[in-house]
Amino acid sequence: MGTTQLESVPEPKYWHLKTVLSEALDSEFSVGEILPNERDLAARFGVARATLRQALEQLELEGRLQRRRGVGTTVAPPRVGVAVGTEQQAWPGTSGDDWQAVDCTPAAPPAAVAAALGTGPEETVYTVRRSRVSHGQPVAAELLYVPASSVPDLSAIDAPSGPARARAVLRELQRLELEGRESAVELGSARADDAKELDRLPGAPVLVVTTRFLADGRTAALSVATYRADTCRLTFGDSGGVEIHQGPERQAS
Repeated sequence: MGTTQLESVPEPKYWHLKTVLSEALDSEFSVGEILPNERDLAARFGVARATLRQALEQLELEGRLQRRRGVGTTVAPPRVGVAVGTEQQAWPGTSGDDWQAVDCTPAAPPAAVAAALGTGPEETVYTVRRSRVSHGQPVAAELLYVPASSVPDLSAIDAPSGPARARAVLRELQRLELEGRESAVELGSARADDAKELDRLPGAPVLVVTTRFLADGRTAALSVATYRADTCRLTFGDSGGVEIHQGPERQAS
């Protein structure tokens, strides 16, 4: 394999390197193949390792590469086609919702969550943890915050612990009449807990979808769902739902 030197270009060197690396991925590597180590790649392209890391981070953000614990950097498969959420006027946990309940903890929420919910600092909020798997790999993790006032009839008998408690909270939440929901999407970085659940490295790029569920003129529940940015491409349809579509331009040969 020959050595490729980068010519002088007006754009940042790492950005030009990203383009060169992307072409190499298409022509020389197959999906799942492990890339050479950073030292060898930097020597091949005649750049500093810091420049190489910037280019690799951009390719990971675009879904071309995956960095995996104990494995290294591999060529990513095409983004998975997964429906995110249900129809616009539906509570979490209703028919067609593919999220799996993992756990549920009753406690006072973080200050930012309490402010978004409009709850008092000591009011109990149920934190429902859910996960999403597609084609055998984790693609998303969710924290759903439900104030105790939204599920007043929930009893300890109905919700002993773990997934059973989470499902009971969701069932009680569905008794409310949903008036609407508001969603926002932003780019973020994986926290340690999310990274472990999503099989990513801490700090890996993620897409964070925050959804407020409205009932009785207030925020009855708040969802913070974290999606793997290397796996998911989010688009909004006419229904207000969110879908993830496979991107043909991301195919690797």
